[in-house]
Amino acid sequence: MILIDDLWCVLQWYLRPLIKWFLRKTTRLCELQRICYGDKPGAARTCNVEKSLMLSRTRDVHEVVSFLDTIVYERRFIPLNFREIVTPSVAIILRAKQINPMYHSAFIVSFRKCIEQIWSYRNVIDEVEDLRRIQFDSNNVDHEDKLLKLWSLLVPNEELENRVTKQWQYIGFQGDDPKTDFRGMGMLGLENLLFFATEYSQASSHVLSHSHHPQYGYTFAIVGINLTSMAYNFLKDGSAKTYMFNAKTLPNLKLIFFCLNGNSLAGIFCVYGTEQIIEYGKIKVWAELTIEPAFLLCMIMWMES
Repeated sequence: MILIDDLWCVLQWYLRPLIKWFLRKTTRLCELQRICYGDKPGAARTCNVEKSLMLSRTRDVHEVVSFLDTIVYERRFIPLNFREIVTPSVAIILRAKQINPMYHSAFIVSFRKCIEQIWSYRNVIDEVEDLRRIQFDSNNVDHEDKLLKLWSLLVPNEELENRVTKQWQYIGFQGDDPKTDFRGMGMLGLENLLFFATEYSQASSHVLSHSHHPQYGYTFAIVGINLTSMAYNFLKDGSAKTYMFNAKTLPNLKLIFFCLNGNSLAGIFCVYGTEQIIEYGKIKVWAELTIEPAFLLCMIMWMES
């Protein structure tokens, strides 16, 4: 099966230029035009435009892609800069594909939006990845303040006896010091929990309360970090493109957080029970099969700059 797939990829690579040439001659439209005119607005169109740009053998297209990737790397791909970044990029593509802007103004609008969505998504990936790579540092005052704020939001009527204490287990950390639980997701795990507790105080209190259920209880913080990891993987493998590219308007992006849906979070453990909390693989498979259309129990929250 793998051999057949590899063979098909090779055939596509060699036949693609011929097919594109034939369709260009018969329709008098380049591939990008056929996509923007033929596909419905949203994820299908934007994903096909991205695929076309990535597979293009035109040097000018390669240079535009490289330029936009560099802008993302430099953290300059933000709505404030779209005019000076996207407009010349679109102009280069129009020239390379010999598209007359006077007759194809509708294409320019559609194509421009696709460009903004594609590289905004890549920008989000880079920002989330940077946050994940930052390890929790107990010597960092900002890190410590955020951790203590998480406690005060979740348990407002009880003060911590010490920085290292078994009290942390009440909100679902494994040991006396939460810093060891952030190793996999880094500060992304803490920021996610903090964002949930800050923006959805009532829901987070409900979920924390449910986590202490005698039969269906679960480790609130650990589950939150694990689900953040799952959502992060959906973002990295492209599964989240459907939800972002189908947005009617492009959000003004600064940073993305994954806010856990409290009722669904509790629902997982009503299904599996406390004794199966450690069977993360089973929970992951169940979530991927049943929750993916809702983006893995998560709502994508876009923070405006």
